[in-house]
Amino acid sequence: MKDNIVLIGMPGVGKSTVGVVLAKALGYNFVDADLVIQQQTGKLLCELIAEHGTEGFLEIEDEVNSSIEGHKAVIATGGSAVYCANAMEHYKEIATVLYLSVSYETLEERLGDLKNRGVVLNDGQTLKDLYDERTEYYEKYADVTVNEEGLSIRETIDAVKEKLGME
Repeated sequence: MKDNIVLIGMPGVGKSTVGVVLAKALGYNFVDADLVIQQQTGKLLCELIAEHGTEGFLEIEDEVNSSIEGHKAVIATGGSAVYCANAMEHYKEIATVLYLSVSYETLEERLGDLKNRGVVLNDGQTLKDLYDERTEYYEKYADVTVNEEGLSIRETIDAVKEKLGME
């Protein structure tokens, strides 16, 4: 098995939260790709989207994610990383790609203002549109899927470890 785990999924599924706890449980490093983007650019995600537009932001995201390396690392990506072909190809080479999924209804409950979260939305696009569009990408790139509907963080971690054969 590859010694890195990359977490993909919609904003609000808990990639960063699950990632930190999973990394601790496995004795791995934790990398938050969104924070790496912010560190490298010196700007918040919402500022980058406002400044460069959706396409420009995705180019930055693709470049940064393609450069992230790890050894025994859990890497939490931004929800839009699946639009970045180079980055996803890179991650498939260095990691097991794990899709954390929840229902649209659960996601809607968890998310507040999407713009302040730095979520990549096209003009007129609703959260439901985004959910439907991205689900195809998440399923395409995932090596493993964990549906965390109704699960606590601990139960999610247990499900992840079980799916990865790391119990």
